[in-house]
Amino acid sequence: MRPADTILQQLQQTFGAAGFHQQNTVDGIATFWLPAEQVIPVISHLKTSTGLAYRMLYDLTALDERNRQIHNGVPRSSFTVVYHLFSYERNDFIRLKVPLDGDYPSLPSITGIFRNANWYEREVYDMFGIRFNGHPHLQRLLMPLTWSGHPLRKEHPARATEMGPFRLTDEKQDREQEALRFKPEEWGMQRKSDDADFMFLNIGPQHPGTHGVLRIILQLDGEDIVDAVPEIGFHHRGAEKMGERQSWHTYIPYTDRVDYLGGVMNNLAYLLAVEKLAGIEVPDRVKVIRVMLCEFFRIASHLVWFGTFAQDVGQLSPVFYMFTDREKIFDVIEAVCGGRMHPNWFRIGGVAQDLPNGWDVLVRNFVEHFPKQLKEYNNMVMRNSIFRARTRGIGIYTLDEAIEWGVTGAGLRACGFDWDFRKKRPYSGYEMFEFDIPTAIHGDCYDRSYVRVEEMRQSLRIIEQCLNNMPEGSYKADHPLTTPPLKKYTMQDIETLITHFLNVSWGPVMPPGEAMSCIEATKGANSYYLTSDGNTSSYRTRIRTPSFPHMQMVPYISKGYTVSDLLSILGSVDFVLADIDR
Repeated sequence: MRPADTILQQLQQTFGAAGFHQQNTVDGIATFWLPAEQVIPVISHLKTSTGLAYRMLYDLTALDERNRQIHNGVPRSSFTVVYHLFSYERNDFIRLKVPLDGDYPSLPSITGIFRNANWYEREVYDMFGIRFNGHPHLQRLLMPLTWSGHPLRKEHPARATEMGPFRLTDEKQDREQEALRFKPEEWGMQRKSDDADFMFLNIGPQHPGTHGVLRIILQLDGEDIVDAVPEIGFHHRGAEKMGERQSWHTYIPYTDRVDYLGGVMNNLAYLLAVEKLAGIEVPDRVKVIRVMLCEFFRIASHLVWFGTFAQDVGQLSPVFYMFTDREKIFDVIEAVCGGRMHPNWFRIGGVAQDLPNGWDVLVRNFVEHFPKQLKEYNNMVMRNSIFRARTRGIGIYTLDEAIEWGVTGAGLRACGFDWDFRKKRPYSGYEMFEFDIPTAIHGDCYDRSYVRVEEMRQSLRIIEQCLNNMPEGSYKADHPLTTPPLKKYTMQDIETLITHFLNVSWGPVMPPGEAMSCIEATKGANSYYLTSDGNTSSYRTRIRTPSFPHMQMVPYISKGYTVSDLLSILGSVDFVLADIDR
């Protein structure tokens, strides 16, 4: 019996057979439909049952099903709420889907089961208008409080040109300004205690320590943080909505701008899901090229984090040295891809073109140059007494807390857990490479830094293996849905020429279905959950980013520390605002 069948049988024995329905998906994730009234008991059972232990809420999202044409036997509904849970013990995802009817449906909140469900449910309410009964503070998260409508509903305009010209009247400006006023009572905060008056302080949205347009409202007792409320959404630009109006192919450049420090790694997370939908298996040469460029961007991203983090705690010079080496990486990227920060070079079924002549010389020069640089940076920052004083014992969380809040990447490994999706759930050929998973034990700002520095060394190992063992073969899969499609017969066969023309101009038509990919991105687990209705564009594009749950945890790990400690905590988290807001 398959694991999915075993889980379904256990759920039916525990809760009864009525309402449970298993769905087969191309990504192989166990997928079950259940009624709304069973959400709380079923999810609680999956989390706490010894044999299951799905202890992490990986993602929570929704779909507007009202325009769906192809249902493939699954329950018909107006909306669907989708839960992705993950079990580290089983190394396994499970997908739960709840069908909802009505224009503005509701279902029970699971914030009492998973603490990180708070923001995910607020996002679903914000984007779809679905209410979660029992949520402690259900209000908009990404859109302004004054926004009209719910952007991911199918009737909401997809372009600004569909919404009429913008006019800022005096009344509108006053209303927007008033909406920005922070009211502590709405968040259950008191303005004073028995022995002190609390002060409320804005950090951001324009502050160098926030690494972008982020606002954090602090409740302070003197200089000690009593509570904090992050306000996100300033970078939100509808990345998921764009996926519904771009073709599968033309959406690739949009992914570059999500974690804008991750470069082609964003392409990979998206394309792995597309290739699952299409049933495309890429050649080994494609896998190794993709891995090599992704690891270059991992180092480049970590260099930005390392230099700016040192700057946050008082060291000015490291950022200049590290950005210099980042430019050396971009020289390699530009020579191979033609672009630097946003090369959008990966394609469905392969890469844009083969590696250029002389690529190996550039890569070898960097592999030989960087180890001594990294040793110098380690001595300059990690052994600096001020850096250690500002980061050791600050922003601590345990492994259980990390899993509860959905922390992945270096933050999880800093708690002593050697989990890396490249090792535990290999993708794109990572099983072919030898590298270690760096860990630490204290789960504080310093240990998160230590892990990332060691990760750069491991990335260099992987790049060197790519350099020495680059396979021969094609840079593109021989599959009709590969873009751009193969042109070898287009000058001889008119039908092939027509197919080529349609695939380039309109994009390929993906088979109906759904698939989720998951990669170890620069900041943690990054996923694309794609739903196809058998068309030239995605019916629903869901982007699960690591920075979103990481930022949600910041208030929890900041309480009791000082304002200056908050800047250390923010720097150690290594978030990107566009990765949070999408």
